[in-house]
Amino acid sequence: MNTLRIGLAQINTIVGDIEGNAKKIVDKIELAKQMGADIVAFPELALTGYPPEDLLFKPHFVARNKQVLNELARYVSKSLVAVVGFVDQDSDIYNAAAILHDGKVVAIYHKNYLPNYGVFDEFRYFQRGDRALVVMLNDIRVGITICEDIWYPGGPARLEALVCDAEVLVNISSSPYHSGKLSWRERMLSVRANDNLAAVAYVNLVGGQDELVFDGASLIVNEQGEVVARAKQFEEDFLIADLDLNNIERSRLRDPRRRQDKKAIGDEVFERIEVVKLDFDKHEPKPFVERRIEEHLDSVAEVYHALVVGTRDYLVKNKITDAVIGLSGGIDSSLVCCIAVDALGPEHVTGVLMPGPYSSDHSLQDARALAENLGINYLIIPIDDVFQSFLNCLKPVFKDLPFDVTEENLQARIRGMILMALSNKFGWLVLTTGNKSESSTGYCTLYGDTAGGFAVIKDVYKTLVYELAEYVNRKAGKEIIPHRVFTKAPSAELRPNQTDQDKLPPYPLLDSILKAYVEEDRSVSEIISMGYDESTVRMVAWMVDSNEYKRRQLAPGPKVTHRAFGKDRRLPMTNRFREWQSKE
Repeated sequence: MNTLRIGLAQINTIVGDIEGNAKKIVDKIELAKQMGADIVAFPELALTGYPPEDLLFKPHFVARNKQVLNELARYVSKSLVAVVGFVDQDSDIYNAAAILHDGKVVAIYHKNYLPNYGVFDEFRYFQRGDRALVVMLNDIRVGITICEDIWYPGGPARLEALVCDAEVLVNISSSPYHSGKLSWRERMLSVRANDNLAAVAYVNLVGGQDELVFDGASLIVNEQGEVVARAKQFEEDFLIADLDLNNIERSRLRDPRRRQDKKAIGDEVFERIEVVKLDFDKHEPKPFVERRIEEHLDSVAEVYHALVVGTRDYLVKNKITDAVIGLSGGIDSSLVCCIAVDALGPEHVTGVLMPGPYSSDHSLQDARALAENLGINYLIIPIDDVFQSFLNCLKPVFKDLPFDVTEENLQARIRGMILMALSNKFGWLVLTTGNKSESSTGYCTLYGDTAGGFAVIKDVYKTLVYELAEYVNRKAGKEIIPHRVFTKAPSAELRPNQTDQDKLPPYPLLDSILKAYVEEDRSVSEIISMGYDESTVRMVAWMVDSNEYKRRQLAPGPKVTHRAFGKDRRLPMTNRFREWQSKE
């Protein structure tokens, strides 16, 4: 064998659905056989779904996944190797890869590097492995790693390629998406391939899981660091390619660095490597497989697809068929509605227009136009009478106190109650419409516009909301979101002549300060030194710090930025470290 035909099964799993995930794995094993693959790889923890979190504390959950793994093995013939992510247990539990061949589990690899930052908590659950694994398919050597293992220059991948001369490094992964991560990840894999003079075959999970979205984009990189095959983003795919191993051998013979590195290896290194030799049936010569390289989505389209997948999978995987959205005629609710329609179909989305005493005619017109352009059902439920009833009820207590944020929030909460009533009556999930700029600063009403089951754009800054909305119209080739929605001043319309900028800086300015303060952890003084007005920076920092309690009560929503609120950024609600109070 001087070529290796490898298949990467980019599947969308469901956490806890061990039997359902196993069925998908079997289907792709059969496809790999039909396509003459020598080896097929599945994502990290493909059998349990990723991340299983505290399900890992249930011994019967771990035992069931091991039982099903053994059942899977019988589908793998003597002419195929399958690499399947699962949870192993051997005095402790491990994030593991099983090597299936000829009806048996022939080897198991334990993940060496356990991420414990951002959204990851793997130290909470797993013991780390301490050995590398090389699987020999007759004379072809394949190194096995799991996700984080390949992100380090040294570690198991380096041992497999340098000590055991593995020509191919297979990495099974469940790498969550954030904007810009794909190019970053591909650069890293290119460096690993070139440094080790080995082909890297990287298979990634795809789909939504609670607040995480996995973007797929599995790929194969040759020993020169060039991408030779890439799967689709944000959808299931099966990528297959033939690797010419002669090129790898020639490259290694010409590279003096490799000889020097091998000479410096100590004897103790060999104790950290396991080599498994398989009796592998050779295929008859096969027609060369045409390599496929899917194009990258642009940065805005990428975020939009992530939001669609995250929304669809949250509802579908929880067996919810329909969504309801409060349509205000503004940019945020318009974008959320478009995402919901792309995720579920127009027949499964209902818009609710709830005009109040301060709603403008154009808001009602724009909301109705959006609903008609999308072909969704919509309801019009005015709130004037309900609002007046609340005012009458509270009049003996409020007496002659002036109108303030109390009356503004009453309107938002009435709308929230109406949406929740429709949700209860018809089984529709309420999708909230608040963006990251608003939740960062607390410019939202608890139990009002924050009431709902899934917050579609909670990790999207307002400036990006406009870009995504423009993408909707561009993608459709026509006006879905009315032009006026883009040009009018954003307003909650809870009092006369209100605009968002009554309380907030202009959104381009606000968002740039928020990115520095929230995502980059820059201090107030650092941000001021970047040229921003001191009073504005201190006000924004005060708003962010003062509203942690609100953010803790928001619905979950898809993570699309480098650092989202929630698992990514965990600050105490009770906290007296206040940068904005002191002159630094």
